[in-house]
Amino acid sequence: MGLTKASPASRCADLRSAYHECFNRWFSERFSKGQCDKEECIDEWDKYRACLVEHLEEKHLRSKLMEEHETSLPNGRNDDSLRGFSHQ
Repeated sequence: MGLTKASPASRCADLRSAYHECFNRWFSERFSKGQCDKEECIDEWDKYRACLVEHLEEKHLRSKLMEEHETSLPNGRNDDSLRGFSHQ
């Protein structure tokens, strides 16, 4: 089943593309040449992440994702790899 223009996931598709284009450009033009500017693509990532979080909340999946992530950590280790998806 494909995505339709009205689907929430398609709303994030353009933001995903913008982030990936920015990241790929940064990686090939800067990072691979030893230049590491951590400020590159932050706006694109923040917009894409916000869209994903909104989509997860609409589908009531965000809390489920966080629960699954927390139970998968060994020895109660705190891992903030889903930092952008946690309740803030």
